[in-house]
Amino acid sequence: MIIIDDKSIVKDYFNTTGFDRWRRIYGDGDVNKVQLDIREGHQQTVDKVLAWFEADGNLSQISVCDAGCGVGSLSIPLAKAGATVFGSDISEMMVQEAQERATAELPPTAKIQFAAQDLETITGNYHTVVCLDVLIHYPDDKIEGMINGLCQLAESRIVLSFAPKTAMLTLLKKVGELFPGPSKTTRAYQHKEADIVKIFEKNGFKVKRDEMTSTSFYYSRLLEAVR
Repeated sequence: MIIIDDKSIVKDYFNTTGFDRWRRIYGDGDVNKVQLDIREGHQQTVDKVLAWFEADGNLSQISVCDAGCGVGSLSIPLAKAGATVFGSDISEMMVQEAQERATAELPPTAKIQFAAQDLETITGNYHTVVCLDVLIHYPDDKIEGMINGLCQLAESRIVLSFAPKTAMLTLLKKVGELFPGPSKTTRAYQHKEADIVKIFEKNGFKVKRDEMTSTSFYYSRLLEAVR
């Protein structure tokens, strides 16, 4: 029996059938109602992170690792605001798209670079590490190692989003699984907030700010933890 690990599944999906779907969702072209709802939900999460950072007033003085950067939805605005940004994604296709968008939208002086890497192979040290809407692709037994690694990269702060595991959302997910169709893509995992907070605390971080984004088809819990 051939066993394919979670990272291989995610990488293959976002380099093939998933790439075009999510590039359109994270873009501004025509999409269906479900995809539009997800686009708006994801953008709300990005806007909340940007608002936190802008409120701190030090973007031009910090470095940010955007782990799982996708097409650059957060990386590009951060660089535009003056931050030094390193964006990475497990998908080479996503990274290529992010680079093309950054070239089109940012001045040559922008401090931004991208690389195709999964979470566990990123190296370096950054003032802030951000990881948005990535953990939904991985089960509970994988996330502690991933979050531990991200914490090791962060000098001062880590910002993380995940699909919260609640009774209502678990029920909605089960109902959704009853309906087959082309919209069924990668597996979606929910995680308990208390478990993620414990991982932060083990790494010397304490939650400072939190937000919840809920639309019809997008649910994301956002946490900011600081040393």
